[in-house]
Amino acid sequence: MKKILLSLLALAGAFSLQAQEDDGDEQKEGWTTEGNIQLLFNQSAFNAEWTGGGTSNISGNLIFNYDFNYLKDDFTWDSKVLVDYGLTKQNGDDFPRKTSDRLEFNSVAGKQVEDSNWFYSFFTNFRTQVTKGYTFSEDAETGETIRTERTSFFSPAYLQFGPGMLWKKNENFYVNIAPATARFIFVDSYFTSVEGYEDGDYFGVDQGSSSRFELGASLSAYAKFDIIENVKMENILNLYSNYLEDPQNVDIDYTMNIKMKINELLSTNFIFQTIYDDNAVGAFQVREVFGLGFNYSF
Repeated sequence: MKKILLSLLALAGAFSLQAQEDDGDEQKEGWTTEGNIQLLFNQSAFNAEWTGGGTSNISGNLIFNYDFNYLKDDFTWDSKVLVDYGLTKQNGDDFPRKTSDRLEFNSVAGKQVEDSNWFYSFFTNFRTQVTKGYTFSEDAETGETIRTERTSFFSPAYLQFGPGMLWKKNENFYVNIAPATARFIFVDSYFTSVEGYEDGDYFGVDQGSSSRFELGASLSAYAKFDIIENVKMENILNLYSNYLEDPQNVDIDYTMNIKMKINELLSTNFIFQTIYDDNAVGAFQVREVFGLGFNYSF
């Protein structure tokens, strides 16, 4: 756990050095907005005579990004809306399966400390999912696929907010440290009221409850820069430690998106995300997405 955390921090440090080398254009005063809609597509097909083995499958991933930022004198406010939803369907499967499902809002406002890159800040983060999530098993007698509902919209949902200090180079690179962060975890009480439920089994929430409160420290970092011409990397890192219970178990949520531009409408994308949350699984969750992307920017 500690080795992985140190590796992520070292990785974030490497991103910061690169980002500092490329300041980019200065942010204009007033409101600036930028949005992007992207569809990633993967497909594999094998005919009956294919001797190497394999299962035909198709998958798609829809990503919506919208940034709206404000700058006025020594006041800055950066916000982002992210929707990331993906499905895959293998030949012979009874149901399609989700590869990603994320609805997130991030916002951080800051008041500059004299003439420096430091700001007194206040941040808000909200994260949930769009559709129901299932666990899959197989009926021992019929061999049919059984799916059991595990999650749904707003179950779970995470809300974090708190004061802190923001270090901001520009709108494409900043780090926010919030040592007094309140976090609420919301769930549907249906999942915590089933027979045999024990406190904490479902995202840390007690039996019969629909929410959980935590108080801790958080660190969030954002870095976006060009690796080489037409190859852009975006990194989002969030760390959280709960003072009230097992503060040594740091929650980690890191996403990397590498976009290799082909033309104005096409790109090849690689997305890597890893999550550690001992209230959810108690192990690292990892996903990778690679495919051809259709883009529309506004």
